[in-house]
Amino acid sequence: QVQVVESGGDLVQPGGSLRLSCTVAEAPFSLYEMGWYRQAPGKQRELVAQITAHGHAMYSKSVHGRFTISRDDGKNTVSLQMDRLKPEDTAVYYCNTAPGPIISWGQGTQVTVAA
Repeated sequence: QVQVVESGGDLVQPGGSLRLSCTVAEAPFSLYEMGWYRQAPGKQRELVAQITAHGHAMYSKSVHGRFTISRDDGKNTVSLQMDRLKPEDTAVYYCNTAPGPIISWGQGTQVTVAA
């Protein structure tokens, strides 16, 4: 079974930055289009950033210009650099294939943006 491990979440003040990482084990990672999803309390999980196997990145309107997704196929990792964070970015962040998730969900990593 493919395993996904997310890390890097933390409590940060508004305007701050965080970098999330995700490692995917036991999978042809370089063939996958990967994405970062988030789920805020009481809301559905949403896709906020995705990157193709060729490195083309796409973002939701809510994070465009503030978040940057990247991948390292040699390490089976996908990262999310989050800048100018806002309280509404508070959520549990997950990685998975995109635009449709096909890997078992990991536990996610909590990002809390608060003064």
